[in-house]
Amino acid sequence: MANKIGIILGSTRDGRVSPQVGKWVKEEADKIGYADYEVVDIKDFNLPFFGTGEDTSGVKAWNEALDTLDGFIFIVQEYNHSMSAVLKNALDSAKDPWFNKAAAIVSYGSGYGIRAAEDVRKVASELHIAHVRTQVQLSLFLDFENFTTFKPQTIHRDNLDEMLSQLEQWTNAMNTVRK
Repeated sequence: MANKIGIILGSTRDGRVSPQVGKWVKEEADKIGYADYEVVDIKDFNLPFFGTGEDTSGVKAWNEALDTLDGFIFIVQEYNHSMSAVLKNALDSAKDPWFNKAAAIVSYGSGYGIRAAEDVRKVASELHIAHVRTQVQLSLFLDFENFTTFKPQTIHRDNLDEMLSQLEQWTNAMNTVRK
């Protein structure tokens, strides 16, 4: 049975471009076929900021969705030299569903999203998520027309392929840890 990998969209802002990036990752990943991929949009869960909401139905649904996944690809955008607050909140809104799973990162920003990706790596390590080394790094200046329309350079496909290969290997390894 193929692994099930969630492509986590890390932004909920109006005008966000993460759905375009997530769609591209899914289309390219489906061509390669290492796993079954699905886009998981944080916005669909209406998560309250951790510890502030009385209605926990979104948190429950978020945890249940994560439980069905074997691994993750985080679509990470850099806001103010870090990950978005909603992505940090989504990471904090679950615990056990992250444990002993693998993840990869696709980042973007004016500086390729590198600083935000490093913050995700720190939090992922604390949540027992094994994150792969290879990362796709996209530039708002080179990979987005007018900063809004995603038009990735072809060079990113090789990085994506390598990242997906590593994610497949680590997901298989982490499956044995969880069983």
